[in-house]
Amino acid sequence: MASLQILSLLLFLAKCYYSKEEDLVQCLSKYSETNVTQNIYTLNSPTYSSVLEYAQKNPRWMNSSHPIFIVSPTKESDIKPVILCAKILGLQIKIKSGGHDYEGISFRSETPFVMLDLSNLDKIEIDLKEGTVWAQAGETLGQLYYAIAKKSKVHAFPGGVCFTVGTGGIISGDGLGSLMRKFGLASDNVVDAHVMDVNGNILDRKKMKEDLFWAIRGGGGASFGVILAWKLKLVRVPDKVTVFTVYKKLDSNQNLLQKWQNTSHQLPDGLFIRTVIQNDGTGNDQYVLMFFQALYLGPVDELIPLLKEKFPEFDLEKKDCFQEPVVDCSNMPCIRKECRESSWIGSVLYFYGKRTNEPLEVLLEKSIPTQKNYFKATSAFVKTPIPESGWEMVKRLFLEEERPQIIMEPLGGKLDEISESEIPLPHRKGNLYNIQYLVNWGDNSESISSPKIEWLRKLYKKMEPYVANSPRSAYLNYRDLDLGTSQDYYNYSKAKIWGEKYFKGNFERLAKVKSKVDPNNFFRNEQSIPPYHTDSLRRLDPMSTGLHQDV
Repeated sequence: MASLQILSLLLFLAKCYYSKEEDLVQCLSKYSETNVTQNIYTLNSPTYSSVLEYAQKNPRWMNSSHPIFIVSPTKESDIKPVILCAKILGLQIKIKSGGHDYEGISFRSETPFVMLDLSNLDKIEIDLKEGTVWAQAGETLGQLYYAIAKKSKVHAFPGGVCFTVGTGGIISGDGLGSLMRKFGLASDNVVDAHVMDVNGNILDRKKMKEDLFWAIRGGGGASFGVILAWKLKLVRVPDKVTVFTVYKKLDSNQNLLQKWQNTSHQLPDGLFIRTVIQNDGTGNDQYVLMFFQALYLGPVDELIPLLKEKFPEFDLEKKDCFQEPVVDCSNMPCIRKECRESSWIGSVLYFYGKRTNEPLEVLLEKSIPTQKNYFKATSAFVKTPIPESGWEMVKRLFLEEERPQIIMEPLGGKLDEISESEIPLPHRKGNLYNIQYLVNWGDNSESISSPKIEWLRKLYKKMEPYVANSPRSAYLNYRDLDLGTSQDYYNYSKAKIWGEKYFKGNFERLAKVKSKVDPNNFFRNEQSIPPYHTDSLRRLDPMSTGLHQDV
């Protein structure tokens, strides 16, 4: 009997989906000036699975709910009929730029939805005379960096370290990176944008007015509309920069870690030194490794005297930057230090685990990795140095787990000069560094993934005494649904609980902007900004056009 009920339900859903497919195709044909339907992939399309797999850069969610339709427009004007028809048919839209969202919210949902895949919108226009670039939202950071490097050796953009992410997402979520101490965040360097609103209108900075322009630069653009393109300010960098990494064991170098915590945010803003902590070794020889990875905006001859003054413990010499690192595993870690003098684009490759002299075409790589890496992550900001007892706790927990990682990136410099209300990200002056906790695994079965996720939650809880609180802070691009979700409820006072972790007092302003530009909450996801007026508990009918009804 139960099997017959399940079969009936599946047949009903299939019928509904087929009906929706016909309805969507007819609707798009009615409202489109061009044949946008040729870029639609349905559950029955032979290429649907390959398109979906390419879209989902975070493989942890491959077995989650999938879109009824994937729409991959090749022109900005093709997006308007998708919005109009989704509203008419009561379908939710999820907007995918690069597909790296930590919680997969751009390509999964508990309600029927259309995935708007922007990857075909990847045009770039660089104006070196003006010092700006227009970049469409489907373009990856790698494509952007490649285009800049092909035009100039002394121009750069202060984006993120991972160059496979899409610009539409990372810039609308702030964009921490190795140049931020000198030039600010990616979103600090946006000078204009093109956004399609809920009515299908394309707005630039003048048309959208300053409140919406403020909100999309760090408040999560998908809450307010479809980010189509950014106009970005390029920055000037030296033709020679230096990158280096120094490896140490945590247990015998805690004094060095304490020194980094106290001074890394106060170093000259051209020197960025981040710290990564992870396990190394195997079996009884396992230990907790930390390494200091750095970018200096200048040649080796300038860097070495600075390090001898600030961090003589690194024992870095000029010769280290012009020879291969010595590998000696008789005394762990096998490599003590490595260094390279290169161009800025070489430093981009280096921070992503590549060699500084690899062909730049590496930045354009779009293939799907054959070896899957699954992960769960979360974040915090740190205002006071974590004491030795905190790191002892971290070491104990790390030795319980196979593939944990902590990444800490120093703030200060330019970030201290920008008001916490200038854009939605408020974690500026007074914060020493950002911290990201991760755990990785290679088998996504429930029996493997669940203990990994619970381990990370335990670490997150035990770190509470050591990180910024009231509210406990977090970084939007390291999205964590454990902080709270809207689910099918879009209630301002409830969303404020997790929203203030990302945005502090800026959350209220974001909600007020949302009320102006999308009062019926059409653009929504599990952690989107709700309208400010939603001050009573309301349920969103997933098959409605986005209108609220009181429960």
